[in-house]
Amino acid sequence: MSQDNDALWLAEEWTRQFSRTMESMTGESVAITFGSRELSAEEIDPARQDQLWWDQPLSLSPEARIWIGAPAASWQEIGNRVLRSAGVDDAAPDDVRSTYLEIVNQSLSGVASTVSTRARKEISCGEGKAAPPPPSHGGAAYSFEVKLGEQTFALLAVFTLALANLSDSPPQPSAKPAAGDRAQAAATVPAGSIDLLLDVELPVSVSFGRAQLMLKDVIKLTTGSIVELNRSLAEPVEVIVNNCVIARGEVVVVEGNYGIRIKQVISRQERLRTLY
Repeated sequence: MSQDNDALWLAEEWTRQFSRTMESMTGESVAITFGSRELSAEEIDPARQDQLWWDQPLSLSPEARIWIGAPAASWQEIGNRVLRSAGVDDAAPDDVRSTYLEIVNQSLSGVASTVSTRARKEISCGEGKAAPPPPSHGGAAYSFEVKLGEQTFALLAVFTLALANLSDSPPQPSAKPAAGDRAQAAATVPAGSIDLLLDVELPVSVSFGRAQLMLKDVIKLTTGSIVELNRSLAEPVEVIVNNCVIARGEVVVVEGNYGIRIKQVISRQERLRTLY
């Protein structure tokens, strides 16, 4: 396999890992397209304040590095989207930046894991740093267009990882996963390690059911009126976190208070369909 195909495989793999991480963190569908390109000297200028690059070495070899770059508008909005999905609306700039970099690091860790499978030995991410690739990086550069909801963001990447000799039968470049496949992949991602989010308090509520009434019937409601819900007594109630149904269970009493015994934790695909 040629070095160009190696770079293409890495670009596709990082696309898959970044999509998986974003979808698992935001619950939103992510679509990414990319193409190879040459980077200008301005895009990798270390003095630029409106461009954030992350330099990630891998333990495969001293030359094995991946750089991910983002304009300020892209990394700020991506970081904010993740924080808003966790209920943090007014995050400090440093928190937004660290959240975005955590997303990047998780996606690169996923790439390292896949490379490990191909190399048939453990490949890990080294200590990364915020730095652009040097002008003589010798790698293959790609531009990425990330569509998240109704917004589109631009990202850049440079891969200097040569994979041709890692395996006698290396995997071939594959098509980008469809939205349904990405949602399934997101469901298998280990829990995120964003320390910033672990102490965030989320609203948890329980739904016994819903009803849809005409306005004329709502106006007639008085003390003692009965509203029939769309759920029978035998059906489980829904546990809702941050406006998303995450589980179903039965009502119990705990020391004089109502509680819920979880009977079913629903899949990510179903969670996305049950957003309130």
